Amino acid sequence: MASPTSPASGAPASGAPAPSTPASGPPASGAPADTVPAHRPSRGPGRKGRGVARPGLGWALPATLFFGLFAIIPLALVAVLSFTSWSGLGAPVFAGLDNWTKLFHDPVMIKSLWLSVLLTGLGVAVQTPLSILLGVWAAGPQRNRAVLSAVFFVPLLLSATAVSVLWRTLLDPNFGVPAHARWLFGDGNLLGSRTGALGVLVLVSTWQFTPLHALIHQGATRAIPVVLYQAAAIDGAGTVRQFFHITLPQLRNSIITSVILMVVGGLTTFDTVLILTQGGPGTDTTISAFYMYQKAFKSFDFGAGAAIALLLVLVATAISLVVVRVSGFDKMAGTKEGL
Repeated sequence: MASPTSPASGAPASGAPAPSTPASGPPASGAPADTVPAHRPSRGPGRKGRGVARPGLGWALPATLFFGLFAIIPLALVAVLSFTSWSGLGAPVFAGLDNWTKLFHDPVMIKSLWLSVLLTGLGVAVQTPLSILLGVWAAGPQRNRAVLSAVFFVPLLLSATAVSVLWRTLLDPNFGVPAHARWLFGDGNLLGSRTGALGVLVLVSTWQFTPLHALIHQGATRAIPVVLYQAAAIDGAGTVRQFFHITLPQLRNSIITSVILMVVGGLTTFDTVLILTQGGPGTDTTISAFYMYQKAFKSFDFGAGAAIALLLVLVATAISLVVVRVSGFDKMAGTKEGL
């Protein structure tokens, strides 16, 4: 009797049911046919696994409340106060745009804003290259690197008041360093001239805050893949070439972050000017933050002081946005975004 199937073709005989065939093709090696799904969804670079979910809004609630309580609400109160006349006693009286009109017609205010921008620009120009070089060096395997880095980061642990008192003592024309080096400092009164006072302010801020930005660049440098340097070394690139073609491009994010911090810190500097120069000589170092202090707590014109404070916030925000937009930092995405 003939077999139900033909050995040559494998076709079933008449009346025998046809076997089902999976639509997705043959199963993977070693996997049973009935366990292979007919359709496997593709997982693009933006899809997450079923067990991984993005953090919910509840995670941002504590930070949002903290920021709103200590930043947004005080800023709103300052904005309201800038449209009033208040001496610190009694109730504020609505004054409309009087404070803002006087502000833009005040030559000292215009000069103070220019000085703030000048000192901020000088600080960025001096601190940025120094902090990059020191941060890259501190991230290397040099001998005694850890000890020297710890010593260099000591100014970062001191308060601005302590640093200002220290430098005022060191630069005292009667018994400080200039008194013992007349051949270099002349009469020794560095804070008595506009150029000398501005130079001292830049020097002190550089000495105090360069370690912070160097620390930022140190962490970013250590995150650069070593294989990039190994490949460059194989191609014959030296240390200098590796620095300009690998290290600097990879430090782009940290440099932009550091510059924004410098801009905000430079425009809001106050205690250093108060202790070192007190805005002098004359008004040659009266920056906007110090002028705000004079208006509010010396002249008891808190409405004008609030207007200056709000103007500083607007200027710092505008400069930061320009830096972010020009650098393209707002279009960058992290490699671990959403994890």
